[in-house]
Amino acid sequence: MSQTGRDYSEKRDFIRMRVDADVLLIHEGDEVQGVCIDLSSSGMQLEAPRQFKVGDRLNVRIDSDHAALKGLEADTEVVWVKAQDQGNQKLGLTILKMR
Repeated sequence: MSQTGRDYSEKRDFIRMRVDADVLLIHEGDEVQGVCIDLSSSGMQLEAPRQFKVGDRLNVRIDSDHAALKGLEADTEVVWVKAQDQGNQKLGLTILKMR
Protein backbone atom coordinates (compact mmCIF):
# COMPACT_ATOMS: atom_id res chain seq x y z
CA MET A 1 0.00 0.00 0.00
CA SER A 2 1.33 3.47 -0.82
CA GLN A 3 2.21 5.95 1.94
CA THR A 4 -0.62 8.26 0.84
CA GLY A 5 -3.16 5.43 1.14
CA ARG A 6 -2.17 4.50 4.69
CA ASP A 7 -4.41 5.32 7.63
CA TYR A 8 -3.32 8.50 9.49
CA SER A 9 -2.80 6.69 12.81
CA GLU A 10 -0.64 4.11 11.05
CA LYS A 11 1.64 6.90 9.78
CA ARG A 12 2.22 7.97 13.40
CA ASP A 13 3.47 4.51 14.48
CA PHE A 14 7.06 5.65 13.90
CA ILE A 15 9.07 7.56 16.50
CA ARG A 16 9.98 11.03 15.25
CA MET A 17 13.17 12.80 16.24
CA ARG A 18 13.29 16.60 16.15
CA VAL A 19 16.33 17.57 14.09
CA ASP A 20 16.37 21.21 12.87
CA ALA A 21 19.32 20.49 10.56
CA ASP A 22 20.34 22.12 7.29
CA VAL A 23 19.70 19.86 4.29
CA LEU A 24 20.56 19.86 0.63
CA LEU A 25 17.68 18.83 -1.66
CA ILE A 26 18.49 17.71 -5.19
CA HIS A 27 15.59 17.65 -7.66
CA GLU A 28 16.17 17.07 -11.38
CA GLY A 29 19.75 18.37 -11.06
CA ASP A 30 18.79 21.54 -9.13
CA GLU A 31 20.19 21.98 -5.61
CA VAL A 32 18.04 23.70 -2.98
CA GLN A 33 18.93 24.41 0.65
CA GLY A 34 16.29 23.55 3.24
CA VAL A 35 15.81 22.62 6.89
CA CYS A 36 14.91 19.17 8.21
CA ILE A 37 12.36 19.69 10.99
CA ASP A 38 11.99 16.08 12.09
CA LEU A 39 13.04 12.62 11.04
CA SER A 40 11.76 9.07 11.54
CA SER A 41 12.80 5.67 10.24
CA SER A 42 10.39 6.00 7.31
CA GLY A 43 10.31 9.72 6.48
CA MET A 44 11.01 13.32 7.31
CA GLN A 45 9.43 16.75 7.46
CA LEU A 46 11.31 19.60 5.78
CA GLU A 47 10.90 23.28 5.07
CA ALA A 48 12.14 24.53 1.69
CA PRO A 49 12.17 27.89 -0.13
CA ARG A 50 10.96 26.34 -3.38
CA GLN A 51 7.70 24.84 -4.57
CA PHE A 52 7.57 21.06 -4.89
CA LYS A 53 4.56 18.85 -5.56
CA VAL A 54 3.32 15.48 -4.33
CA GLY A 55 5.14 12.74 -6.23
CA ASP A 56 8.39 14.69 -6.77
CA ARG A 57 11.49 12.60 -6.12
CA LEU A 58 14.21 14.34 -4.08
CA ASN A 59 17.68 13.27 -3.04
CA VAL A 60 18.19 14.57 0.51
CA ARG A 61 21.61 15.08 2.11
CA ILE A 62 22.19 16.00 5.75
CA ASP A 63 25.84 16.53 6.67
CA SER A 64 27.08 15.57 10.11
CA ASP A 65 28.82 18.10 12.35
CA HIS A 66 30.67 15.25 14.07
CA ALA A 67 33.70 13.58 12.48
CA ALA A 68 32.75 10.20 13.97
CA LEU A 69 29.20 10.24 12.54
CA LYS A 70 28.41 9.81 8.89
CA GLY A 71 25.81 12.15 7.38
CA LEU A 72 22.52 10.98 5.92
CA GLU A 73 21.73 10.62 2.23
CA ALA A 74 18.36 9.32 1.06
CA ASP A 75 16.20 9.05 -2.03
CA THR A 76 12.74 10.33 -1.07
CA GLU A 77 9.30 11.10 -2.48
CA VAL A 78 7.09 14.05 -1.53
CA VAL A 79 3.85 12.75 0.04
CA TRP A 80 2.34 16.06 1.24
CA VAL A 81 2.97 19.80 0.93
CA LYS A 82 1.82 22.78 2.97
CA ALA A 83 2.34 26.40 1.89
CA GLN A 84 4.20 28.69 4.30
CA ASP A 85 4.95 32.42 4.38
CA GLN A 86 7.20 34.04 1.75
CA GLY A 87 6.81 31.21 -0.78
CA ASN A 88 8.26 28.50 1.47
CA GLN A 89 6.73 25.05 1.83
CA LYS A 90 6.68 22.39 4.49
CA LEU A 91 7.12 18.97 2.91
CA GLY A 92 6.40 15.46 4.10
CA LEU A 93 8.81 12.99 2.52
CA THR A 94 8.82 9.22 2.59
CA ILE A 95 12.25 7.58 2.46
CA LEU A 96 12.54 5.24 -0.51
CA LYS A 97 16.20 4.27 -0.12
CA MET A 98 19.03 5.16 2.25
CA ARG A 99 22.50 5.51 0.72
